[in-house]
Amino acid sequence: MTLLLKSILVALLLAPLSAARADEPAKLPPVPAQPIAKKKELLFADDFKGKDRNKRWHRVVDTFTFENGALKGTQTRDKTIPAANGKPEIRAHAAVFGLELPTKNSVIEAKIRFDGATMIDIEFDDRQYQGSHYGHLCRAIAKLNGVTILDEREGTQNNKVVEWRKEPEKHQAEIKKLIAAHSVTYPAKLEPGKTYTLGVETVGDEMRVTIDGTPAAYFKSPGIGHPTKSKIELGVAGKSGWFEDIKVWNAEPAK
Repeated sequence: MTLLLKSILVALLLAPLSAARADEPAKLPPVPAQPIAKKKELLFADDFKGKDRNKRWHRVVDTFTFENGALKGTQTRDKTIPAANGKPEIRAHAAVFGLELPTKNSVIEAKIRFDGATMIDIEFDDRQYQGSHYGHLCRAIAKLNGVTILDEREGTQNNKVVEWRKEPEKHQAEIKKLIAAHSVTYPAKLEPGKTYTLGVETVGDEMRVTIDGTPAAYFKSPGIGHPTKSKIELGVAGKSGWFEDIKVWNAEPAK
């Protein structure tokens, strides 16, 4: 066999392997084993017991109830209803409960439980910010099979992406690329009906998520470092999900 023929055969054999490697997803960054945020003063706490609610809570997508010392969210707007008969379009949306609590660096701990829900999350917003839809900044999302951190300000809710979505076929590649650059998902294995403590640490442009104290996700992205996080929102999608307790601390870098 000539040297030229050998070279051709080797190239043909290796070509599919090279292509497969090029298509592999980027390697997930390691989640710091130790906290990135050090708790300072406790800013807010609510165990949802009793009849009176803190005035800083407010309903955003009003499908939450208080039951047995817990906050229950149920997504009811699960399908988009087109505009008709003079009525505006009603878009599918998760159940959302809001907390007016300005933070910059913080640690949030909340007990969560899946009761048919597909997603339970904690989100930061700044309603005065005009560069993203509704001032969405960043969020930590827990699902039964994974934990996601989104930089919404630069990715999913960025005004540019919102405009591109009006012509999704035209901008599909651009949307996908921008969202991928500003989000990360780590595998997880959670169980319906079991209570977990979801921890969200935010310091500068870094976010670290824990489940029952175990490192679960980490991401560093510009939108996380937005200087004024004026609102915290709790979200539930799918059927129902529960928040049994929540605490919010001011924080400083742990390093």
